[in-house]
Amino acid sequence: MSAMSDDRILSLIGLCLRGGRLAVGEEPVEAAARARDARVLLLAADASDNTRRRVQHFADAGQCLWIRVPYPKDVLGRAVGRTSVAVAAVTDVGLAAALVQRLAEADPDTYAESARRLELKARRAAERRQEQLAHEKNVRRGKSKPASPPPQPEEPRKQPRKSSQGPRPPRTDRAARKKASPYAHSRPVKKGKGSFRKKRTGPADA
Repeated sequence: MSAMSDDRILSLIGLCLRGGRLAVGEEPVEAAARARDARVLLLAADASDNTRRRVQHFADAGQCLWIRVPYPKDVLGRAVGRTSVAVAAVTDVGLAAALVQRLAEADPDTYAESARRLELKARRAAERRQEQLAHEKNVRRGKSKPASPPPQPEEPRKQPRKSSQGPRPPRTDRAARKKASPYAHSRPVKKGKGSFRKKRTGPADA
């Protein structure tokens, strides 16, 4: 790896620190990973196996990537203003993708796959930010989805009127009944009204 590449990568690590996007040391890195804020964990080239296992455990807990950078602890420490640093974590996905991309340009065989995965995560994060900004802009302007019209109540169906006399017979039956008896539908006359009374026979008629 050339000195120019080293300068660009180490300067970007320092930029992450100045922007508040870098956790340095095992405890801050563990806290960032468990809070799901870490995007990539950086392990120094001469870190011990115990430190490597802890970093791998942090990455599994935070569902993020971890890589071993080609710098010893003292070089990594000078990049962030310390004497020695074994572990660091970048908490911004865009900066993490840019950092690993620079490592991949210098050593594609080691860092190309990690760079591809971080680039995909950075693209998805940018799309989510754009959608969020568009949503907030629509909310400020008072735009919302048009409300669907309320369902119209169905008109009650008219029930057929029920006849108290039952179903009407067919026309042919009515015509036959009319011809057979013209007084079939007339009301009966009560006895005593309009009927002929028989004369009583008795002593008064004698």
